[in-house]
Amino acid sequence: MAEKTYGGVTVEVGPDGFMEDPNQWTREVAEGMAEEVGIDLTDRHWVVLDFVRQDAVGQGEPPGVRRITKLTDVSMKEIYKLFPKGPGILASKLAGYGKPQGCV
Repeated sequence: MAEKTYGGVTVEVGPDGFMEDPNQWTREVAEGMAEEVGIDLTDRHWVVLDFVRQDAVGQGEPPGVRRITKLTDVSMKEIYKLFPKGPGILASKLAGYGKPQGCV
């Protein structure tokens, strides 16, 4: 386990860079993590990130990309534009959670 600082907030991350404790998450942390991977968060990104956080609390684990697109107004095409190179994993990471079950 290591510590990283995003947006002035220090969080614990595992070897893959996923946060160890989702309770340490803040919007500033998400913005810092997004900046690290070259993403400038827009209102559409926040639709996904807010859904991931809310759904993870209710379901006990972060949602996969299919669940995100089914239960939000974000299409499959759009989610791949918002979070290139693995939208389910990247959205979950930026939302402060680990990898979703259905993602490799």
